Amino acid sequence: MKQFADRPRLLALGEPTHGEDALLELRNELFRQLVEQEGYRTITIESDCLRGLIVDDYVTSGTGTLDEVMERGFSHGWGASAANRELVRWMRAHNDGRPASERLRFAGFDGPLEITGAESPRQALTALHGFLAARVDPELLPRTAGFLDSLLGADERWTDPAAMTDPARSVGQSVEAGRLRLLADDLVALLDAQTPHLVEASSPEELERARLYGRTAIGLLRYHHWTADASPARMSRLVGLRDLMMADNLLALAERGPVLVHAHNAHLQREKSAMRMGGAPLEWWSAGALLSARLGAEYAFVATALGTIRHRGVGTPAPDTVEGLLHALPRDRCVVDARRLAAALGDTAPAHRVSPWFGYAPFDPAHLPACDGIVFVKDVPQR
Repeated sequence: MKQFADRPRLLALGEPTHGEDALLELRNELFRQLVEQEGYRTITIESDCLRGLIVDDYVTSGTGTLDEVMERGFSHGWGASAANRELVRWMRAHNDGRPASERLRFAGFDGPLEITGAESPRQALTALHGFLAARVDPELLPRTAGFLDSLLGADERWTDPAAMTDPARSVGQSVEAGRLRLLADDLVALLDAQTPHLVEASSPEELERARLYGRTAIGLLRYHHWTADASPARMSRLVGLRDLMMADNLLALAERGPVLVHAHNAHLQREKSAMRMGGAPLEWWSAGALLSARLGAEYAFVATALGTIRHRGVGTPAPDTVEGLLHALPRDRCVVDARRLAAALGDTAPAHRVSPWFGYAPFDPAHLPACDGIVFVKDVPQR
């Protein structure tokens, strides 16, 4: 925290690879300290924002069981992680007996998206419609729930995994999908237009969730639309839209107070993100870049860099890389001031580290000046 003049509203900790519980255990340790010592009240991770509501209900009020929450409350397989389970268990224990104003909240900030495709917009659209139908004049609603259901059709039409590689398999540019995009826009406009009444007719949590449903419905329909696009920019647009959904969710979470964020470095860095998919290069502005442009110093990003992951074939880094310089330090893990490191290096540009394993993205030395700090872990043990 000495890196910052003031406590960042959004403090993001990145990781260069997924699936290593040792890194998630370190995240848990850091986040516990920041909650207890710095007053952070929300923890959010790279997981489905709608599923995350199940976890939030559990940690705030004990709804459900831990086993049920880990099975249903996470996307991307994160519920199987022992470290994620420990995070949820600790958050529930932390909240036990505390007044609502002091409880720690959980959120997923990713869209309802997996590598193999996007979810149906049904849950978000029907939840938003139901919220409004219970609180506003029925004549103001643009359509009935039955009409909404007829446009949605079977969920399998939306979730077909073949659509990720074959735009012709996507329903995102069908007539029904186009009408649903207009309907979602009308519902969100009605939600905004009725805000004074809804503040009186709803709890803050109910209104917050309705806004989440609205953002998610519009984001999913937009994502499905471009899944059906056959242009060369299709995949770049899709990965960019995913990060836009992430950024919108994080901005909404920041409105209620200081937030701790955890995701891949590529989603949180200030620099433009890049990767190769199917042999083609992709570039897009990450959620972190979008947040930094909106929030300035209220957004902070600390990357995690690694020395070795020997069980993945990632050995000792070359001494002229950022990881090699940090690997020579006597500590197994440390926090480094990235900008001071950049200044100390001066005109000596570190080499780019090349990973022998596709699942690990080395730290880009060009990103040092735009990074607030680096958490360095010398060796990731095998489990």
